[in-house]
Amino acid sequence: MKDGDPEPLVLREDHGAVARLILNSAANYNALSTAMIDALSDALDEVAGDSGVRALVIAARGKAFCAGHDLREIQGARNDADHGRAAYERLFSRCAALMQKLPALPQPVIAEVQGIATAAGCQLVASCDMAVAAEGVRFGVNGVNIGLFCSTPMVALTRAIPPRAAFELLVTGEFVDAARARELGLVNRVTAPDTLQAETMALAQTVAAKLPAAVRLGKRAFHAQAGMALAEAYAATGEVICENLLRPDTAEGIQAFLEKRPPAWD
Repeated sequence: MKDGDPEPLVLREDHGAVARLILNSAANYNALSTAMIDALSDALDEVAGDSGVRALVIAARGKAFCAGHDLREIQGARNDADHGRAAYERLFSRCAALMQKLPALPQPVIAEVQGIATAAGCQLVASCDMAVAAEGVRFGVNGVNIGLFCSTPMVALTRAIPPRAAFELLVTGEFVDAARARELGLVNRVTAPDTLQAETMALAQTVAAKLPAAVRLGKRAFHAQAGMALAEAYAATGEVICENLLRPDTAEGIQAFLEKRPPAWD
């Protein structure tokens, strides 16, 4: 980047086998503008193709994790040459594609959440595999407060928390704090603000220390079986666990356990 050039909307840091993607638009609370969606989508594609990355953290700079879609951009699109609807369809199609990349990513994804995560920002958290939140964080799908039901954030939210709890948030526009979000299953861990990054990285490093092939197989199977009937899920995961067992590095892991020694993995 040359002097005077704007900073990238998404920054990347690599910490050994853990990558961190950092939303870098603090001035507008890391809103999911079209440019931010495209930047994050491109960054996820790079991580997906990087075999050296075993876990991914999505974090953010500033007071907010993500305040949802950029409402100024949305209002501006109302009067553009496409008469609004086509522009809106493009925006939400791109956002939906971004959210679907997170469960499809080979590596587990952990959201590191501070400040607020509202509307599509809450959707982003719900689309990750796990989340760590700082005490005092507020989560909400509060578009209904301005007359816009959070229909697309609802998709990820209803897959992350109980449906009745999700519907209550959607129709009341109320916020929940980090402790309540943990009770509902939206976040895995809650920590003090000054230990948020350390706690998130510790979780990521724990994941990154596992056999990558097993984690990748497991993540893919986890998301696939969730949409299946019970018998179909057992049949599908039976195939996956057999594939896992036939790997030489899995045989080494089992033998190491039996011999009470660390596995000799690369």
